Amino acid sequence: MSAATVDLMDYSDVIDRYEPVLGMEVHVELGTATKMFCGCPTAFGAEPNTQVCPVCLGLPGSLPVVNEKAVESAIRIGLALNCTITPWGRFARKNYFYPDQPKNYQISQYDEPIAANGYLDVVLDDGTVFRVDIERAHMEEDTGKSLHVGGATGRIHGASHSLLDYNRAGVPLIEIVTKPIQGAGERAPEVARAYVTALREVLESLDVSDVKMEQGSLRCDANVSLMPKGAKEFGTRTETKNVNSLRSVEVAVRFEMRRQAAVLAAGGTILMETRHFHETDGTTSAGRIKETAEDYRYFPEPDLEPVAPDAAWVEELRGTIPEYPWLRRARIQSDWGLSDEVFRDLVNAGALDLIIATVDAGASVDAARSWWVAYLTEKAKESQVSLEDLPITPKQVAEVAGLVEAKTINNKVAKQVVDFVLAGEGEPAAIVEAKGLGMVSDDSALQTEVEKALAANPDIAEKIRSGKVQAAGKVVGDVMKATRGQADAARVRELVLAACGVQG
Repeated sequence: MSAATVDLMDYSDVIDRYEPVLGMEVHVELGTATKMFCGCPTAFGAEPNTQVCPVCLGLPGSLPVVNEKAVESAIRIGLALNCTITPWGRFARKNYFYPDQPKNYQISQYDEPIAANGYLDVVLDDGTVFRVDIERAHMEEDTGKSLHVGGATGRIHGASHSLLDYNRAGVPLIEIVTKPIQGAGERAPEVARAYVTALREVLESLDVSDVKMEQGSLRCDANVSLMPKGAKEFGTRTETKNVNSLRSVEVAVRFEMRRQAAVLAAGGTILMETRHFHETDGTTSAGRIKETAEDYRYFPEPDLEPVAPDAAWVEELRGTIPEYPWLRRARIQSDWGLSDEVFRDLVNAGALDLIIATVDAGASVDAARSWWVAYLTEKAKESQVSLEDLPITPKQVAEVAGLVEAKTINNKVAKQVVDFVLAGEGEPAAIVEAKGLGMVSDDSALQTEVEKALAANPDIAEKIRSGKVQAAGKVVGDVMKATRGQADAARVRELVLAACGVQG
């Protein structure tokens, strides 16, 4: 499918005639070691069907047990989203048949979610703050994964056969559902992207998920409907499933607004259906007619006790909620006195948290910035890894910076020390001692090398004596070479000039 085969209304006309209403449903795979109701591991990328057991396969006689860490993560997510934590709630069975749901029902929460009635204030591109109200955040288990083989699109239509991998079945999920998002107008697609972006940052700061959209750890379903201007009732919504990038969230919402507007303007009817998003051209296509809650025949899960978190525990967890990432960034930028451009470069380079940790370990802001955005960024590119995957810690970088500041080593030698750390040869101070890399600070030893260099360069020595002090660079370079770069270049220059009877 391409946009050329679908009638689309000009976006400005959409905004003139209709009011968009959004609803975002985000599924988050929790980063627990084991699944929601059994002890199977949750590691991504294992061989198909190697991380399964009778419980997550739904075999007769198997009984689920709630993962306490998953409950803790759910509560922390709810608190971070300003929700009320439910003091008592039951799990439910959500009944439906999919080949990748081995039990033919999903253990979820229905009318008693773990968290409800919250909000998240998100910052748009121009600094405007838009409040998105959260209806609920509830716990459930993930399904397995189907791989459709033989077709051109990777979808079931046209495939010759399908393969099922149940490793993901039973992985803990939190589904976060917004209330209807109104009032965004022409900025509705931007609001959708900003919300998912902010939510992803919050979840990452909580350390409850790796939020890797490309691996399915965070999946977004975007609900879109249009109301004619002045109308009181919502239009019929569509649900675009599993949009897997932040940019695509914005693109999918904009496309659906334009498509639905064209259908309505032509006198057509919007079907309540799921839709597939196509990354290649930014379009959506029809999936299946959307189920209602009644279709799922929810009933209380008989094999699980209700979840009743102790109030004192909830308050203890409230104390673990970190500052919102965007507020933290604004505070740090102000504290460090950096321009918007410089600070944005740090964020885009993925260096900010590493720099913060290096400063916290004792380095100056300038030293930490210099190491991570210059030399270590080069090393990461050479190794084709991310900065955070380099085999050096912020503490080790801070130690190297401290050795330079104390004039134990100079900047040139510091790079050698970092290279040795990256090669796994130990801690910075131990490397300096073991390899004899400490700075030559004995003036008598330096004076000897200065005299040798001047004697070897009589013409340059004469230029220096005649007042051409810039000529001292060659002599300083020779001394630095003779000391294997372990001298203080500034001190060497002072000694050169003094030996020639001039002042710098």
